[in-house]
Amino acid sequence: MTTSPPDTHIDHAEALKYWSSISPDVNGMLGGFPQISRIDLQGSANFLAKIRRQSSSTTRPIERAVDCGAGIGRVTKGFLSKVAKVTDIVEPVEKFVDEIRHGESLAPLRKKGLIGEVHRIGLEDWLPQEKGYDLIWNQWCLGHLTDLQLVAYLQRCGLALRDGGFLVIKENMSTDSDEADIFDDVDNSVTRTDKKFRGLFAEGGLRIVQTELQSGFPRELGLFPVRFYALRAAPP
Repeated sequence: MTTSPPDTHIDHAEALKYWSSISPDVNGMLGGFPQISRIDLQGSANFLAKIRRQSSSTTRPIERAVDCGAGIGRVTKGFLSKVAKVTDIVEPVEKFVDEIRHGESLAPLRKKGLIGEVHRIGLEDWLPQEKGYDLIWNQWCLGHLTDLQLVAYLQRCGLALRDGGFLVIKENMSTDSDEADIFDDVDNSVTRTDKKFRGLFAEGGLRIVQTELQSGFPRELGLFPVRFYALRAAPP
């Protein structure tokens, strides 16, 4: 008996329903593990500093970044707003967008002009401006796209990068013993393997500049491994 690929079970309406039931706070964004937020943000800052240093772009400012699948803007507040002059936000869940636009947590950033455009839309439908971004940050969100949607999204992101820019993906890695993707029927997402991601990146016309695992999460929490990928458009 042939089983259908895990990503074919993704239901965007059900995923939105799930996330709309989640509290708009750090605990909700991190699935009940708010204690990992500081380690997560520091790991992201370290990774970005490393790839910028290795590409000799540390003196070049990040004029515009975008936080994709941003939730309530935890990554924007704790990290991206500290490295980019302006950060746009893409998030489909209405109450999370309301928190970004009107909540107290991001009020100081809004006042300083550090928050740019806020798009209430799913990544599968978002059309970024061509050459609009120096940094496109995706974290714990791409599992809600099917493989075909993800390839199309990656292609659009490749075109949206400015010269010298980076597309960064930070996602859980499948730990399936058969090296298969894992479908989660609670939040309607897929946890992919490293091999699957690499194949989708190639299909999307991207090359890996740097990749590494996030370190420092307490083992006793039993979390998935989390991997960073820094990507740029592959040469034609």
